[in-house]
Amino acid sequence: MKLHRSMNKILVFAMLSFLLISCSEKQEIEVTANDFHNANDYVSKTMVHDIFSPPVASRVYAYTNIAAYETIAQFDPAYQSLAGQLTNLKPVPAPESEKTNGKIAALVAFYDIGTSLVFSEDMLKSKRDSIFQNWKEIDEETFKVSEAYGLKVAQHIKDWMKQDNYAETRTMPKFSVHTEEEARWQPTPPSYMDGIEPHWMKIRPFAINAADQFKPAPPPEFSMEEGSKFHNELMEVYNIREEIAEDEENSEKMAIAKFWDCNPYVSILRGHLMFATKKITPGGHWIGITKIACKKADADFDKSVYAYAKTSVAIADAFISCWDEKYRSNLVRPETLINKYVDENWQSVLQTPPFPEYTSGHSVVSGAAAISLTSIFGDNFAFDDDTEEDFGLPMRSFKSFNEASAEAARSRLYGGIHYRSAIEVGLVQGRALGNFVVNKLQMTSEKEADGEIASK
Repeated sequence: MKLHRSMNKILVFAMLSFLLISCSEKQEIEVTANDFHNANDYVSKTMVHDIFSPPVASRVYAYTNIAAYETIAQFDPAYQSLAGQLTNLKPVPAPESEKTNGKIAALVAFYDIGTSLVFSEDMLKSKRDSIFQNWKEIDEETFKVSEAYGLKVAQHIKDWMKQDNYAETRTMPKFSVHTEEEARWQPTPPSYMDGIEPHWMKIRPFAINAADQFKPAPPPEFSMEEGSKFHNELMEVYNIREEIAEDEENSEKMAIAKFWDCNPYVSILRGHLMFATKKITPGGHWIGITKIACKKADADFDKSVYAYAKTSVAIADAFISCWDEKYRSNLVRPETLINKYVDENWQSVLQTPPFPEYTSGHSVVSGAAAISLTSIFGDNFAFDDDTEEDFGLPMRSFKSFNEASAEAARSRLYGGIHYRSAIEVGLVQGRALGNFVVNKLQMTSEKEADGEIASK
């Protein structure tokens, strides 16, 4: 009986000792790739709320993701810094403490840049703070050390960012419209907005050498003479819209046009009332595809950061390149000419965006993004794109990123907002730019084979 009681006391003591030791051990902060996917999602949703123009949104994606990438490059030898590779970017400060968690620091840097660039800071801060508070409660010392380093990297990127000429472009004059020149762009209904970002080509490029490095061939010569190339392309836009109108509910072309609309501000008129519907930008759609690819490939945190950073650089430079041509060629939109010469009541499937026609922004940006993602995940990477489900549009499936980019480009013809030349030439322009970015930036210490980082 005494032996039995003694054994019970020993067992109770052992269990208490185990519990005390377990409680005294620090719980580690777990940071996953999903945390980074969510961070990009939160930035996208905030920019949709704030109605960011496509070029400005691309700048936000680039700086936030570069800040995160430069952070993880200090901790993961598989990835190389972009210092000296991106225009005027100098090396970020090295971490000073061995207790620094690189993933936490990367997210701190990302969110700090993000909140400095959006209007609705509180939307982004509320998401950030809920995550960070949880991590601080788990291991306050590690979090604070990591946070301090992340903020240091963010400040470094902010100092670099301030030199990109963005602030200067805010005070430059509006775009002058020459209504007496029929070939030149004119504001389109229903809002007749001024041309958006006419000075975007003056923004400092990220990887390309200059805004006009990938200057495309000029558009077809303006001519309203029947049989001319320009007139044929104009009438193609008109005829496709008439074809879609015959059965809009079952039209595949209509479905494609709407899926790739990505217009952040669509004006709706109801009598004397005007309101807007908000959507993600073209760059935001491809950032969404980046998330889809990372998840399908089961990419870890660092590889996900790498994929976002590389692709966002390609997207940002694509907008600079495209806007350089848009305001050089300054070409009139199809809607303007069709309403004047063919049918005054004609309306395009998609609302015509407020800037010149040539080249197609969707084509350039999609071409560049697809090349970047192909370099990471491979050429035959099939995926289901559900990016637009939040906006009431069904998922579409693609066999590759290049197939998706071709459809995105083609959607602008179906939508009635671009001529064929702007689409085909724009896609060539974007893919050439994407290949340049991919070949210039040496971001991994290992060669990539079939879209994957080759094992050591």
